[in-house]
Amino acid sequence: MNSRLSVLVLLAALAGCAQTPSGVEPSAAYRPVPPAAEVPMQGSPGAIYREAGNIDLFMDLRARAVGDILTVQLVERTNAAKESSTNTAKGSSIDTGLPIVAGGPVTFRGNQFLNNELGSDSSFGGAADSSQSNRLDGTITVTVADKLANGNLLVRGEKWITLNQGEEFIQLQGIVRPVDIGPDNSIPSTKVGDARITYSGKGTLADSNRPGWLARFFNAPWFPF
Repeated sequence: MNSRLSVLVLLAALAGCAQTPSGVEPSAAYRPVPPAAEVPMQGSPGAIYREAGNIDLFMDLRARAVGDILTVQLVERTNAAKESSTNTAKGSSIDTGLPIVAGGPVTFRGNQFLNNELGSDSSFGGAADSSQSNRLDGTITVTVADKLANGNLLVRGEKWITLNQGEEFIQLQGIVRPVDIGPDNSIPSTKVGDARITYSGKGTLADSNRPGWLARFFNAPWFPF
C-alpha cells in the first residue's frame, strides 16, 4: 500500500513539473503614461483675447506630447537562409625500404625486420542547411512615454486579447520621429527605431505548443547524446 501511495505521489509531482510557464503577465513598464497636468492661464480682465480660453482652429492631431497615443502598423517580415558544406581528405605513407648494414641486409632467422611501411588516410564530410521565415501583421496603439531632447518620441504599449482557450498579447517599445507619423496618426513598425516587439500567449493553446519537461531535458544543449 505504501509503494502504491509513493507511486501516486511521484506521478503527481511529475505532472506538476510538466506544467510550463503560461506566459508573461501584463508588465507595469508598458502601462500608459498620463499627460502632464496643464497649469491654467489667468486671463487679463477686460481684454478681448484671453489665453485661458484659447482654441486651436488648426491643430495637428498627430502624437507629439507625453501621454498622446499613436497607432503602429505591424508589418514585420524576416527571411533568413544559410547553407554550408565542408569536405576534407588527407593521406600519408612512409616506406623505409631495405636498410643495408655492412654491405648486406639486416636479418633475423632469415627474415628482414628493418623494413617498415606506414600509411594513414582520413576524410571528413559535413553539410548544413538552415532557413527561417517570420511574419507579423496587425496594429497596436501605444502611448508616448517620453519626449527626447532631439524631439523624437519614446513610445511603448501592449495589447491583450482574451480568447476562449487562452490569451494573446503584443508588446511594443521603441523610438519614432514625429516626421514619420502619418496624417492619420499612424506609423509602420519598420520606422520604429530600437524596436522591441513581443508577441506571445498564455493558456491551453499556448501550453500545447510547448514541449514537456522530459522533452526539454533530452533537447538540452548539454545533453551528451
